[in-house]
Amino acid sequence: MKKESKASILLGAAFLMATSAIGPGFLTQTTHFTSILAASFGFIILTSIIIDIGAQMNVWRIIAVSEKRAQDIANDVLPGLGFFLAILIVMGGLAFNIGNVAGAGLGLNVLFGVSPKMGAILSGVIAILVFVVREAGKAMDRFTQVAGFVMIALTVYVMFTAQPPVGEAVVKTFVPDTIDVLAIVTLVGGTVGGYITFAGAHRLLDAGIKGKESISEVTRSSVSAIGIASIMRIFLFLAALGIVAQGLTLDPENPPASVFKLAAGNIGYKMFGVVMWAAAITSVVGAAYTSVSFIRTFNSTLEKYHKWIIIGFIAVSTLVFALIGQPVKILILVGSLNGLILPISLGVMLIAAYKPNIVGDYKHPVWMTIFGVIIVMIMAIMSVYSLYTGIPKLFA
Repeated sequence: MKKESKASILLGAAFLMATSAIGPGFLTQTTHFTSILAASFGFIILTSIIIDIGAQMNVWRIIAVSEKRAQDIANDVLPGLGFFLAILIVMGGLAFNIGNVAGAGLGLNVLFGVSPKMGAILSGVIAILVFVVREAGKAMDRFTQVAGFVMIALTVYVMFTAQPPVGEAVVKTFVPDTIDVLAIVTLVGGTVGGYITFAGAHRLLDAGIKGKESISEVTRSSVSAIGIASIMRIFLFLAALGIVAQGLTLDPENPPASVFKLAAGNIGYKMFGVVMWAAAITSVVGAAYTSVSFIRTFNSTLEKYHKWIIIGFIAVSTLVFALIGQPVKILILVGSLNGLILPISLGVMLIAAYKPNIVGDYKHPVWMTIFGVIIVMIMAIMSVYSLYTGIPKLFA
């Protein structure tokens, strides 16, 4: 593999994972928590970054060494577990994609005044076009990179116009006034929960970057992915903090839009449209690609037609939004179930790391295992709690 194309695939995988994480929910959560916790939210971001890196490094390394996708590793660890994981991922991916399509529709509504439904349909068509081209993998890498750069650049501009109290943010990142556990769980779930952490790892497998010889590159790519998502999170946090510190109130209906508008007026609002659209459309692409990567190894027909299944996946989520809107109860249920995916999948990876029939003679670093086990335990407790609080809402 040529050096340039390999570097481009490693960067592409990092951007695919990062832009899958940066979706409409990511923008809303970051600005919402900033409006509540102010500068202390910096501590929540720092804590979640450490957990994200621990989870993702474990998952990507073990997938690379075993040269298998997550669902096949899970089936090797416990027959049937891979199918269960695939069902959770596909359900989550489909439900969240309805939200992502809605976000893309909202972005085009802000930019061009088209109705959110029309915007969603147009965005669905654009996402499908990424997979229609012959070199779909390359097209996807390039698309997520360009969109990622645009989002970060516009957010940096808005951050500077908001003039945040950076000194206070730095101090409170290490000495917070308040610690909100739910905020940490929400951030970790939104960054490496569900299908998101597997987006880049499965992309690298598809591109042939795997095996023990690729371990250092895969590890670097996994950390870069968290780095890209975190840069966006930090700039957005600072932009929102600048607004909150001036004593201005964010609109609870659409906190990220009000950050952009209050910081840079009408131009800022249009910039929000671009950021929202880019965040949503890349998440549509990432969710569809990764969800289908979880079922395509189950039989040869799925493998052969996987590109068309991805296109169908995007078409279904777009149509559901256009015809029904956002099914709130389904989203609550899937959101609660989504928390189970990280502890189950990371737990499976850690067991797999010690099975020679899966990883051969690879020795997984002990510190990574310990780090991973702690994350599994914390996230398992948190996800049971989210199920406990989330399920009753369905019957409210």
